[in-house]
Amino acid sequence: MADYFSHPNRAGTFPPVVQALLIGNGLVYLLQGLGGMGLVVDFALWPIGTPGYVEGSIGLQRVPQFHPWQLVTYSFLHGNLLHLFFNMFALWMFGSLIEMVWGSRRFLAYYFVCVIGAALMHLAVMALGANGYVEPVPTIGASGGVFGILLAFGLRFPNQYILLLIPPIPIKAKYFVLGYAAIELYLGITGTQAGVAHFAHLGGMVTGLVLILYWRGKLPWKPRAREL
Repeated sequence: MADYFSHPNRAGTFPPVVQALLIGNGLVYLLQGLGGMGLVVDFALWPIGTPGYVEGSIGLQRVPQFHPWQLVTYSFLHGNLLHLFFNMFALWMFGSLIEMVWGSRRFLAYYFVCVIGAALMHLAVMALGANGYVEPVPTIGASGGVFGILLAFGLRFPNQYILLLIPPIPIKAKYFVLGYAAIELYLGITGTQAGVAHFAHLGGMVTGLVLILYWRGKLPWKPRAREL
């Protein structure tokens, strides 16, 4: 019989880091509603190399620029309520179990390393495909960190069954992760689904994989901590 995924925390409190991230993302979304585009201008991830000014309907208009803190702050901003819900649902569903297994300290480090890695890959892909001009479009969302957590779940619980909503079929976590990664790669290369930072999603997965391999002692640089 298939061992379907049953969330261990359905009736209890959330682990502290997951709880803090859920609350933090929710509060920032409320602030976005009150402050309009102000938070996006300062804290979204803006491409490197955008022009300082562009010609607008009222003359020259200043373009927001990249700043180092955006490598983290972009992950707390979301485009709409549905965007926020799906990211936070995945964070709760997969992140709670990973935090309980790893501990809060390691989980927190892992999450933000994936967030930063996702941002760096997205910026690199944008720069490589710019042909001398980078369109000033911001990137927002916690998906980079969430995809890193998804990768961690697939590695830690590869044979755990997940019941998909669409289509409603069970699938092992390892195949779910591999399939999701393949879809993201295809969409990113073909540009089929415009407006979604597919390479940021892949960047979160790749960064997470590298960090887990490092912690497991599979890289030339050996960690002092115990193996996962």
